[in-house]
Amino acid sequence: MKTMAKNLDGEGLRIGIVQARFTNEVGSAMVAVAREKLRELGVDDDDIVLVTVPGALEVPLALQNLAATEQFDALIAFGAVIRGETYHFELVSNESGAGITRVGLDFNIPIANGILTTENDEQAHARIQEKATDAAMVAVEMANLLAQCQEL
Repeated sequence: MKTMAKNLDGEGLRIGIVQARFTNEVGSAMVAVAREKLRELGVDDDDIVLVTVPGALEVPLALQNLAATEQFDALIAFGAVIRGETYHFELVSNESGAGITRVGLDFNIPIANGILTTENDEQAHARIQEKATDAAMVAVEMANLLAQCQEL
C-alpha cells in the first residue's frame, strides 16, 4: 500500500490570500500570522499574494478569480463574521462558506477557510493565532497532497 505522507514543505508554492475587510482588525491580524507561518514553512514572501474585499460574501468571487488564473497552488480565505441581532449572521456565514467550498471544488484547488464565525469580538480575537496558523498549514499540506495525487 502506498501512503501519501503529510508534507508541510512550502518551498516553491504560490499562495493567494483573500481577506474580508469588514472586520479588518481580525482579518489583518490573521493575514500577518499566516504570512509568518507560510514563511516558516518555506513559502517565499514574493509567492504570497494578498487581495482584500469588502466582506465575507465577496470572498468567494475573489477566490474564484484567483483560481481562474491557474497561478496558485492553494488559496486562503480570512475574515470574521460576528453574530449580531439579526438573521444576517446566518446568511453571511452559510453563503460565504458554501461559496468558498464551491470554488475549491470547481477549480480543483485547495482553499483553507479561515473565516471565523463567532458570537462576539472576544471570541474572534481569541481564535486569530490558532486559526490563521492552521489555515497556512492546511494550504501548504493540501497543495502538496494534490501535487502528489497528480503523480499517481
